[in-house]
Amino acid sequence: MGSSVAGGTATVRLTVGQAVVRFLANQFSERDGQRQPLFAGCLGIFGHGNVAGVGQALLQHELDGTGNDGGPPAMPYVLARNEQAMVHTAVAYAKQRDRLQTWACTSSVGPGSTNMLTGAALATINRLPVLLLPSSTFATRAAGPLLQELEAPQAGDLTVNDAFRPLSRFYDEVRRPEQLPSILLAAMRVLTDPAETGAVTVSLPQDVQAEAHDWPLELFAERTHHVARPPAEPSRVAAAAQVIRSARRPMVVAGGGVHYSGAEEALAEFCAATGIPVGETQSGKGSLLHGNPRLLGAVGSTGTTAANAVAAQADVVIGIGTRYQDFTTGSRTAFAAEGVRFVNLNISPFDAVKHSGLTVIGDARESLTALTAALEGWSVPEDYRDEQGRLWTQWDTQVEASHHPSPEITDALADGLLTQGTVLGLVNELSDPRDVVLCAAGSMPGDLHKTWRVRDRRAYHVEYGYSCMGYEVPASLGIRWADPSREVFAMVGDGGYLMMPTELVTAVQERTKVIVVLVQNHGFHSIGSLSQSLGSQRFGTAYRARDAVTGRLEGERLPVDLAANARSLGCRVIEVHDREGMAAAIREAKGAPADGGPVVIHVETDPHVFAPDSASWWDVPVSQVSELESTQEAHVDYIRHKADQRTYLTPTDPTSSHTHN
Repeated sequence: MGSSVAGGTATVRLTVGQAVVRFLANQFSERDGQRQPLFAGCLGIFGHGNVAGVGQALLQHELDGTGNDGGPPAMPYVLARNEQAMVHTAVAYAKQRDRLQTWACTSSVGPGSTNMLTGAALATINRLPVLLLPSSTFATRAAGPLLQELEAPQAGDLTVNDAFRPLSRFYDEVRRPEQLPSILLAAMRVLTDPAETGAVTVSLPQDVQAEAHDWPLELFAERTHHVARPPAEPSRVAAAAQVIRSARRPMVVAGGGVHYSGAEEALAEFCAATGIPVGETQSGKGSLLHGNPRLLGAVGSTGTTAANAVAAQADVVIGIGTRYQDFTTGSRTAFAAEGVRFVNLNISPFDAVKHSGLTVIGDARESLTALTAALEGWSVPEDYRDEQGRLWTQWDTQVEASHHPSPEITDALADGLLTQGTVLGLVNELSDPRDVVLCAAGSMPGDLHKTWRVRDRRAYHVEYGYSCMGYEVPASLGIRWADPSREVFAMVGDGGYLMMPTELVTAVQERTKVIVVLVQNHGFHSIGSLSQSLGSQRFGTAYRARDAVTGRLEGERLPVDLAANARSLGCRVIEVHDREGMAAAIREAKGAPADGGPVVIHVETDPHVFAPDSASWWDVPVSQVSELESTQEAHVDYIRHKADQRTYLTPTDPTSSHTHN
């Protein structure tokens, strides 16, 4: 590895793998004058596809202490245990850092690479940046077919890595060293574009990774990528203000874009000035903090009765940084007023045009500030403000009852078990305002969305775009690394835990303290409830042995000890059996050393006690033909709800007439 001058340009001879690592170590992002490294490091698992390429480059980089005067490397390497999991870790880190920083992920050829596909889909669906570096087979095809190579008769250049194409916001493959500079620069553009970001995949054939090339030195100069705050066009802000001024019952739907742009204060000022209430998506929860008089909580299928009651009569819906997922819209039944119109503030035109909304394209913070000014002197009627307060008080009473069940409920619980609401309530009450609650799939995301009281803008982290089981444990590492000053409570059911507990070993290795609240209810609680509501009688959702007589999965509970499993992975485990024990376990976990590794709180709950109902709907089709009476009844109910579904096709324009949707 040496420098030279070729054709008047100073060059350095490096392998492609070495060039990738050196380039990434010199990338920075900047917004509002705040500059930070774009990459916190590289997560990976080595195999024959990358061990001699990117792996060798990371070793060399670590030994050199590049960029830190011989100190820690600018691109530290962390050994993961599962390729999907390491992408989850990177995505969670990026979300917690408001998309201004992320990690790179390197994997070996074949299954190591395709294991990252689920993580890629999750990142792109949630609009979160992550750089994936899957290894591929030989570009030269000198030794093919290779171990783990897909042979496609119809296309010689097709590899398993092509599966990343529909899951990535950007995809390319480096088949010759000369292609690397343009590919890397294009990848950085997408990673730092708030309207385009998602999974960025650069496929690296294993022979190309180890190939040497003379690179121009300027390729490795520090580069600062500006994350823009594009202002909305004044004419669009004026049009939005005109629509809102004509409304009698407007409502805000706050999405993740509020957080990513740091628009929480701007939203609070907008609502204080106008009196417009706010319903929150999963990604947008915490846009207003608990106690704000304009906050109605979650909206949609996992929403509060307060937000959904207002949504049902809203005549103008102001979507801010939301992609209007079906859980947000109650599968297009939540916003039910005749002639309801949508005003969509979004940095992405793709999301802004949804539901025929009036589009305001721009940064959420800048757009809200401009819209507040355009609405100066206008406010909703006082009785509408009073109604919001009454609805919220009624809902908050139900939350209290969920967190503190009555003696009638607790006395009826099987074997003295706790309810899930009690567990969530205790964690909420005994955690600090800045502590982060984390969840992804099952019944808990819905319960958290409805009942969790957010007291800090970065304290709620639920992945509900892909709702990926197994996200919780690896994501907890990413959150903790993104901000070591915050405790992280990863709320995970037994189903999600069994999907991907392996990164607890990474947490042990890295001495990363995360608190995993492992809720054991012996099956898929959420899907069991859904199955029952659809007439499928919870079939195949309980963890039970196969009965020797009937041949069905209805025998004894499986003798699986998840507490022992966590203990075997090196975790400190606290087993809980009652409310007092749960409270003590939370305090003990919070008091554990910051560098003491993961703490797992194991608690059994009753899966048949539910959180307060949202008074909303989710469109999951029911079998149209069945001999089961339960399915027949569920189909009748399904048809009744389908009749309430809307198209939202009426264009929102201040000059057009308003007709039924």
